[in-house]
Amino acid sequence: MANSVDEVIVKLSIAFNRIFNDFKGMYLFGIHTDGKMHEGEDIELAAIFDIEDKSKREQIWPIIGKIETDMDVCIDLYPYTPESFKQDEEIYSEVMAEGIFYNNKGERAIPPAK
Repeated sequence: MANSVDEVIVKLSIAFNRIFNDFKGMYLFGIHTDGKMHEGEDIELAAIFDIEDKSKREQIWPIIGKIETDMDVCIDLYPYTPESFKQDEEIYSEVMAEGIFYNNKGERAIPPAK
């Protein structure tokens, strides 16, 4: 199992940057915002890209699967554009209330303007 949620986010960020030039960063939300690993609980993430479409999702899921297997974690990732993120009111509200933003390098950062 991964040592920390941050470790998982860094690995995802490295993989996304290798394949996508429009990856902006991601928000961590849910139970893992305390930074600890919770066995049996998914790591919930909202990843932000300039473009989000079927082709991108088809490239994302194998990356997630490999990291889940390698690090023995479960990842629940929602890919969005900034616009589609705001339109998903349920996730957006939860993330804005409690989420932690990580830039495209996997470092905790100030989120981009809303």
